[in-house]
Amino acid sequence: MRVFSIFSGLFSPILASLGELAMLAGDTFGSIARGRIRMGLTIRQIAEIGFGSQLVVVVTGAFTGAVFTAQAYFQFASLNMETAVGPVVTLAMFRELGPALTGLMVAGRVGAAMSAEIGTMKVTQQIDALRALAVNPVDYLVVPRALAMLISMPILVVECVGLGVLASYYVGVHVLGITGVYFVANVQKFTEGSDIMMSLIKGFVFGGLIVFISCREGLRAKDGAVGVGRATTATVVTSSLAILITNFFLTMALNILFPAGQR
Repeated sequence: MRVFSIFSGLFSPILASLGELAMLAGDTFGSIARGRIRMGLTIRQIAEIGFGSQLVVVVTGAFTGAVFTAQAYFQFASLNMETAVGPVVTLAMFRELGPALTGLMVAGRVGAAMSAEIGTMKVTQQIDALRALAVNPVDYLVVPRALAMLISMPILVVECVGLGVLASYYVGVHVLGITGVYFVANVQKFTEGSDIMMSLIKGFVFGGLIVFISCREGLRAKDGAVGVGRATTATVVTSSLAILITNFFLTMALNILFPAGQR
């Protein structure tokens, strides 16, 4: 019984948090289905989330592709497999590194800001004012951010992966001396549409995790500025852990759905 009590105490907050996230997601998609979309706010959020995050995402993707290419080359060179560097880096960027790194960067940049903004509105009673004006906070605050995130994240993932592959080509061909023709030919041979699809699916899922965790933490903020700081920290930590944990299960499921052996 004591062991059961310990496990119950550990998992009860996690289950409660998952339930709150599920309810918030259900309310959000329900509002979208009923057409309660504020296009002006949504476009503004797309500019903030998508356009505003481009620099950090492309820099992350480019240098990840570059350093991974260098490491792969130094290992493969001893086996005379230099031409395998291109497809290895490309598949890694599409299937794992691109979506995961984009999610972590966006969680740190956008998720924290989103949680702080909504949390400040919560502790200053602006959300109560919205309810007094018969404005649903989910419709006004969460729906535009959710739509913007779900639209922007797959695009950001594509940019991260694209810059990573271009950086890989530049480092591999112009710095390390891999033959460009073989590099490109092997990338084309071993990269398929399923790799791109996996990348986009992961980006979509990670975007949903970030926006709902951020909005949930902001909506439950309390105790003034200290509470807003706690909500911001919780957003970044929880979103990052959720992305890393979910990435494992998505990898297992999507590799069954899109098996690499069929390429």
